[in-house]
Amino acid sequence: MDDKLKFLEQRREIILQGGGEKRIEDQHKKGKQTARERLVQFLDPGSFVEVGTFVQDDLKDASTLDIPLPGEGVVTGYGTVDGRLIYVFAQDFTVSGGSLGEYHAMKICRVMDLAAQNGAPCIGINDSGGARIQEGVGSLDGYGNIFYRNTVNSGVIPQISVIMGPSAGGAVYSPALTDFIFMVDNTSYMFITGPQVIKAVTGEDVSAGKLGGAATHNEVSGVAHFRAATEEECFVKLRRLLSFLPSNNFDDAPAAPPAEPALPEADLATLVPDDANKPYDVVEVIKRVVDDSDFFQVQEHYAKNAVVGFARLNGQTVGIIANQAKFLAGCLDINCSDKIARFVRFCDCFNIPLLTFVDVPGYLPGVHQEYGGIIRHGAKILYAYSEATVPQISVILRKAYGGAYIAMNCRALGADYVFAWPTAEIAVMGPEGAINIINRRDIEKAENPAEERKKKVEEYRQRFANPYISAARGWVDEVINPIDTRTHLIRAFDSLKGKVQDRPRKKHGNFPV
Repeated sequence: MDDKLKFLEQRREIILQGGGEKRIEDQHKKGKQTARERLVQFLDPGSFVEVGTFVQDDLKDASTLDIPLPGEGVVTGYGTVDGRLIYVFAQDFTVSGGSLGEYHAMKICRVMDLAAQNGAPCIGINDSGGARIQEGVGSLDGYGNIFYRNTVNSGVIPQISVIMGPSAGGAVYSPALTDFIFMVDNTSYMFITGPQVIKAVTGEDVSAGKLGGAATHNEVSGVAHFRAATEEECFVKLRRLLSFLPSNNFDDAPAAPPAEPALPEADLATLVPDDANKPYDVVEVIKRVVDDSDFFQVQEHYAKNAVVGFARLNGQTVGIIANQAKFLAGCLDINCSDKIARFVRFCDCFNIPLLTFVDVPGYLPGVHQEYGGIIRHGAKILYAYSEATVPQISVILRKAYGGAYIAMNCRALGADYVFAWPTAEIAVMGPEGAINIINRRDIEKAENPAEERKKKVEEYRQRFANPYISAARGWVDEVINPIDTRTHLIRAFDSLKGKVQDRPRKKHGNFPV
């Protein structure tokens, strides 16, 4: 027995060492941790339990300690975060560059299956050079098996990808199928074809960072959702995200003790300018409504004319969507439509109530938007809100014009309650545009067209651009004092806790992708 135990420990030690001291040192020189170091930093201390430690491709003689690819280049298992069960895999770049082969993929699929069966989030830490070319089609089949599980488990358990090295070619599609992607400055890269291939094929000269770095995918492409300066900061943000999410689609999100906003609610009376053309920061409005003034933004650096993220209201997680008047006047465009729709659908998957703050002048006009498919992309918001069955509340802060008013979760799309501030302007279009159509001839005939136009605009604003016509029709449930917003929201969400909504039986809808 002693000899067998000694052999076991020798074999285990070889696997724990990964690619060996030299490759571990090289990893550290790049500012990167090893797979095992990352798991230690991410999970609760001492909680990691490895699964599949001794998996090895093509083992023909078990009497030797010859392990050419320790752990098959990936560490898999489970642990806890804040005491909650989490399944994880971490690709080991020190072993064959973390390349994915048949058994490497098999280990990943194993923890994905366990996560789904046990209703726990699955976190993938990606650091891989791509497919293990020498294994041929076997590695491609491995990717296919992973993609299939990403898709089947979507909406069942949260799936999160953490990019902490290269992710190229087919390897990028598993992260793209997950719910959220984290990236780290200077060490994370995602692209279908790398800089060398692009230069050879198109002649374009681009660096890896410019092509697929953290800044590019957080600010330009929208592929990633979170950006961190270091791996340590990345794991802090990841743990914070998990604190808002349920473990699966049948669980409730973790509750916290209710807490008053840290910032004064009285500021809400003056934060939003009466002048509909003046910008302000809607995040400051959100912070004065939610618990502890703690708002965790998602895709903070992308499509900034919309804001989405998680917060708590009276201790319960809510998903928040808002138009951001600081950027493009809060107009809806192609990118923010995708951002909003995807976030709404995630929240609906995992039973997270939706809170929408509305201040939208319309859809962004322009040839680029029309050619880019604003009709199709804008329809995604309509579909996402209409499909959602979770409790939904909208608060109209200021402008709510035309089709954009509908898109930002009006009553007709499924909002359970709609509140409006006295500053709300709800109309088919803004006063200036409406007068150009309705009173064009009167203005042209007037002795002083500019003065006449100004007069007509003010008349329209007083008569129609206010919340009271919509409230009279029942499309707005209540016009409220801004400083009472939090109280109204808490009471309304409490009343919706038992909400049940049946839909027609179908396989699935045809989302306008």
